[in-house]
Amino acid sequence: MFVDKTVIHVKAGDGGKGCASFRREKYIPKGGPDGGDGGDGGHIILETALGQQNLNDLMFNPRYEAERGVGGKGKSLNGRRGKNTTIRVPVGTVVRDMETGEVLVDLDAPKMSCIVARGGKGGRGNIHFASSTNRVPREYEPGTPGQERDLELELKTIADFGLVGYPNAGKSTLIGALSNAKPKTAPYPFTTRHPVIGVVDCEDMRRFSIADIPGLIDGASENVGLGHEFLRHIERTRVLIYVLDMAGIDGRDPLDDFAHLKVELEAYMKGITKRPSIIIANKMDVPEAEDNLKRLRRKVRKLEIFPVSASEGYGMEEFGEVLLAVLDRYEGPRQWS
Repeated sequence: MFVDKTVIHVKAGDGGKGCASFRREKYIPKGGPDGGDGGDGGHIILETALGQQNLNDLMFNPRYEAERGVGGKGKSLNGRRGKNTTIRVPVGTVVRDMETGEVLVDLDAPKMSCIVARGGKGGRGNIHFASSTNRVPREYEPGTPGQERDLELELKTIADFGLVGYPNAGKSTLIGALSNAKPKTAPYPFTTRHPVIGVVDCEDMRRFSIADIPGLIDGASENVGLGHEFLRHIERTRVLIYVLDMAGIDGRDPLDDFAHLKVELEAYMKGITKRPSIIIANKMDVPEAEDNLKRLRRKVRKLEIFPVSASEGYGMEEFGEVLLAVLDRYEGPRQWS
């Protein structure tokens, strides 16, 4: 199971109550008020962790509470602050308040954290209420409640490259040949049901990430098929890789596929097709692919086209170096490095 959207309930700790106490010592029968303050309640904190790739754990454990503050005591002793509760989420998690729909934070970087529910303030003890006209104050504050809310968490995959293509275009085979990922592959469409992130380690100790995303079909921008379940994960990739089946094994024309892919992407998110892009001409081991490649080169002149056969390994060794060179052309921080 792969969960990329869920709702959790968070409750920060209540503030501890203040103390109403009076100093009582030998020879000091009326020492005055000495009630301490209550401690503040703990916060609920969301923090990104590179080892997390989905929201499965949060779906099965949707309620989180932080520790309440300890109440104050006599002899001007203040209560201890409540412990925070930290929830680890994947990089790329968007957090919304369910009641208002407001986006509270976009956790789009490693080791990023945010307080999503603040603990209550501890109440003041009666020592704060003493005055020249009120020498024996019995007032104290109970402490304020911690913040409580329902949060919607939505994961949008972050990777250097995102593979875009129709089902059965060979995306899973491609990422399996390039990286450490082990996606499911089979000779039928929709074997990939959820995004898979692979990390490619290069000989010069550099690395980059590549995302295999469920196959796109016509009407995905209108939520047909996997629809938005696919498209939300392509939003944050730095470079788009169009994977085309040059053999047309399913009776498809790769040139038509390329045109339709761009239409669906643009309908979902205006301007996304202007992002840096390259084309993988896959399944070049099939005889019919060569003619389609020539047609594609005549039609598409602005994007680089790389002929490969992921299943046979043709062109794959050089292709990893090509992807690293593509990344080096564009400035900006690398994710997952």
